[in-house]
Parts: sequence; C-alpha cells; structure tokens
Amino acid sequence: MSTLVAPSRHRAEASPSTGDGPVRWIVRIVAWMLILAAAFVLAATVLVPRLGGATPYTVLTGSMQPGMPPGTLVVAKPVDPTDIAIGTVVTYQLESGKPTVVTHRVVAVRSTMQGELEFQTQGDANSTPDPKWVRHEQVRGERWYSVPHLGRLNALLNGHERQLLVYTVAGGLALYAGAMFAGGARDRHRRRRSA
Repeated sequence: MSTLVAPSRHRAEASPSTGDGPVRWIVRIVAWMLILAAAFVLAATVLVPRLGGATPYTVLTGSMQPGMPPGTLVVAKPVDPTDIAIGTVVTYQLESGKPTVVTHRVVAVRSTMQGELEFQTQGDANSTPDPKWVRHEQVRGERWYSVPHLGRLNALLNGHERQLLVYTVAGGLALYAGAMFAGGARDRHRRRRSA
C-alpha cells in the first residue's frame, strides 16, 4: 500500500508546476527583456558618459544622415585639439560660450598666425563645408559613440528627471530581484514540506 501512495503524491506535485510553467517562463522572459532594455538605455545615456567624462547630445537635424539621423544620441568625450584630424566627428559650440552645439565632421585643419588650431566642418549630408571655421575652444568633444533614436528619450529628460529615472529603475531591479529570490525560497520550502 505504501508504494502506491508515494507515486500518487509525486503526480499531484508535478501537475500544478507543468500547468503554469509556460506562462511563468513567458513572464520571466518579458520581464528580463524590459530590464535589459532599461539597463541599456540608462547605461548609454547616463552611466557610460558619466564614467567616461563624456556628454550626451541629441542630433536635431538631418545634416549628418544617413549615419546619424535626427533623434540620434551622440556621446562626445573631451579631446585634445592636436588629436583632431580630418574625418573626426566633433561636437562644437556655434559661438564660444553659447549653449547651442553642432555635431559635424572635420574636413580641414589649419593653424592661425598665433599658432592656434581651427577646424572646418561639414555635415555628411551637406554639399558644402560650414562657412565659419571652428576654434579649438569651441570644441566640446569628439564623437565617442552614437545610438540612433535614443536621443529622443535623452531630449525629453533633463538632468533631474534622468537621475530620478536611474533611481526608479534601480529600485525596480532590486524589487524584482527580491521577488525572484523570495519566490525561489518559497518553492524550495514547499518542495521540502511535501517530500
């Protein structure tokens, strides 16, 4: 008799877990995809630029198409002016000390009578170079990396909102990890009690 009771108990344990197994896996996969997407966005827009001493900018016009269409996030890192060569993509102020910046490719380099470097730039989609030469102090940095469409999100969030998003996602990740550990511990406890 005892040999008949044990198999029926194991069958009763197996049936509930197989019933909700696929749904559970789908929920986990979707949750992890959302977490990884949020982590990628935060890393690209906040974490990596901050750690690298770089600044994120958003491309607003089509002058750098097709490589950097409007809405592209461009992360520019500081660069020594002597390291800027023809072909380097730089982000620079239109006027020294003014906040408006442009990201274009350097097409010519020259030295002034005072020995200062100046750069002529041109958008990849433009047929002629920009009319004004760029002085080295206007250069905010060279392109480190760029991510299409991610600049739209960057443009929507100011520094405070970005920081709040970082804390919210980090808190959500911590809560999700805690729920996963608690669920795993609860399942182990149930298995021990039923064994």
